[in-house]
Amino acid sequence: MTVVRGIRGATQAERDEPEAILAATEELLLAIRERNNFALEDVASALFTVTPDLRAGFPASAARRLGWTNVPLLNFTEIPVPGDLPRCIRTMILINTTLGQEQIVHVYLGGAVALRPDLQRQ
Repeated sequence: MTVVRGIRGATQAERDEPEAILAATEELLLAIRERNNFALEDVASALFTVTPDLRAGFPASAARRLGWTNVPLLNFTEIPVPGDLPRCIRTMILINTTLGQEQIVHVYLGGAVALRPDLQRQ
């Protein structure tokens, strides 16, 4: 049976510049697709958040550059929590899949590994 599952991921942009935000997001999206092996037509939607110190670009633009042209995408700003990981880009991708929840691979790259070390897989 096909169900909707969420895949979480996060990374950090090197700088608050459009290309740095796009490059970090593209790297994250490619890693998520590689580790979860889904087709674009399986993607129901994708949500992106950035910490308040990232204002130079929209992470969803990276998905569009990768061909996610028919996927509903939305960007948000995280609440400013003192001590939070700076320049952080987070995503939740909702996919239609036959995988069980325990089979989903959540992906945290770079400094964002510290957000969920419990989810790291080799």
